[in-house]
Amino acid sequence: MNINSTIERAKRWNKQGDGTSIITISGTDGSGKSTQIEMLKSYLESQNKKVFYFHAIEFSLANKIADFKSKYCLICKITGKCKLPSNKEKIGVTKANCLQIFLRKLFLKIDLCRFKNLIKKLEKESFDYIISDRYFYDSLINIEYLSKKEITCNYSIIKPSASVYLQVNPELIINRDRKPEQGLQYLIDKKIIYDKYASIFEMRIVNGDRTKDEIHQEIKTLIVGI
Repeated sequence: MNINSTIERAKRWNKQGDGTSIITISGTDGSGKSTQIEMLKSYLESQNKKVFYFHAIEFSLANKIADFKSKYCLICKITGKCKLPSNKEKIGVTKANCLQIFLRKLFLKIDLCRFKNLIKKLEKESFDYIISDRYFYDSLINIEYLSKKEITCNYSIIKPSASVYLQVNPELIINRDRKPEQGLQYLIDKKIIYDKYASIFEMRIVNGDRTKDEIHQEIKTLIVGI
């Protein structure tokens, strides 16, 4: 895997500007990312900060195309031949063919360009923070999981001001009320990849096996001075 090149390209793109800081929270499905993002957003806004909520999946071009087709493509509705998954189905994606993986890689590169333009726009609007529920690191991890191969493509990923990996025991997740539908083995396999990328992309590992308030306090500590 040409990961060193990927890392260096990511570091070179750590030029988002002095006005807007990027904070990301990554992790497996069901790890509590969205809960922590909501708590962090409320905290920052209570400090009179202007915060932009960013969701990497909702932002993705693939997601927007899928939403468009599900709403407006009459042929797909009649024939049922649309290959793009619905929002519900995307939650449970555990397999992909070569074409689907190729499209994910292509869309990721396009999304990275779109994200850079979004940052410029938000800086002009004087946003203090972009807080990201999942990040492009998560997209890379999903691609590696689906392809069962180490990533060989180079991506110019902007390095966040603070990147958190919410590390949670898969068995703990699977016993929660809102557990992911993909099952325990899926979570175990994804955690292995997340653990690898946490060091590669210099993510701060936060123990997600604790209460949400304990986790929130640690994340607040991590972003002090950003």
